[in-house]
Amino acid sequence: MDKIIAQLEGVLARYDELQEMMADPDVISDTKRYMAVSKEEGSMRDVVQKYKHYKTVMHDIEESEEVLADSKDSDLEELAKEDLANLRSEKDTLEHEILVLMLPADPNDDKNIIMEIRGAAGGDEASLFAADLLGMYEKYAERQGWSFEIVDENKTDVGGYKEVAVMITGDRVYSKLKYENGAHRVQRVPVTESAGRVHTSTATVAVMPEYDEIDFQLDPKDIRVDVYRSSGAGGQHINKTSSAVRMTHLPTGIVVAMQDQRSQQQNREKAMQILRSRVYDFYETQNQDKYDENRKNKVGTGDRSERIRTYNYPQNRVTDHRIGLTLNKLDRIMNGDLDEIIDALIVHDQAQKLENLQNAGVQ
Repeated sequence: MDKIIAQLEGVLARYDELQEMMADPDVISDTKRYMAVSKEEGSMRDVVQKYKHYKTVMHDIEESEEVLADSKDSDLEELAKEDLANLRSEKDTLEHEILVLMLPADPNDDKNIIMEIRGAAGGDEASLFAADLLGMYEKYAERQGWSFEIVDENKTDVGGYKEVAVMITGDRVYSKLKYENGAHRVQRVPVTESAGRVHTSTATVAVMPEYDEIDFQLDPKDIRVDVYRSSGAGGQHINKTSSAVRMTHLPTGIVVAMQDQRSQQQNREKAMQILRSRVYDFYETQNQDKYDENRKNKVGTGDRSERIRTYNYPQNRVTDHRIGLTLNKLDRIMNGDLDEIIDALIVHDQAQKLENLQNAGVQ
């Protein structure tokens, strides 16, 4: 803990400096600089408040220990012992909370996301399960007060999805949904199964942070843009303007086609948002050594071939294989009640990072 204390003293000094800067008229008059200073100050606020409380507790422990050492009054000694026990318990709790706050933050946690869901093994049943997952995430987003928008879709004849892409925007979306990356398996009796046999199908979920031009720039020379007419009803109602957009990132071959928006400009903007995130995600996964090393500290947020969760309908059961969590409330989970699973994944992720931090010699 000594190394952490030294870091915390540095954080405290920087926090005081930032507060002085926020009161400086020159900083206040520079909107961009003030926003940057304010954001840095806000990111430190929780850990600074917790550390100040910790310092108060440590001071109180010293005082109680002095009272015990000098006291000849048995009643006063008993009170000091009780206070000391409570203070030491509070100290242990604060140390754990501070360590969690000092863990390296995921720079993408406050970003919106683009989520892509694809039917995988299982034909029509896999596409139907992809639609069920889409509904689950839409209901979860609604519970969180987030915005949920389908930006691209390829439906099947049975009412499922070969693939569907959605944009989810709101407060710290990536921080909660990043753990959904991977293969989701369903066990249930398909509606087309006359003998009532349980089948197993899968769908894959990809979660990508939404990057803007400040985060990640694409070279315009690397992008080929084709425009064409959106598919319409035909006849006299056919779309006479080329509003649909297809963007191809030439170095990677990644293609995004968009025709769901009302104008070519809107389709361009949506296509670029998705293309930017897909290309960034591609380059991240290509740097395999770094990518694998990064994933060691994560709860399966990278490899989409990894089977992360099973949804068993006959037994109303959901199992997350990464953390060994089983819940017998599939019906509620498919209705968007994902909090218990996501909270458990966050806690497990933090525990792994704490262990790595302590194994690195930060005691």
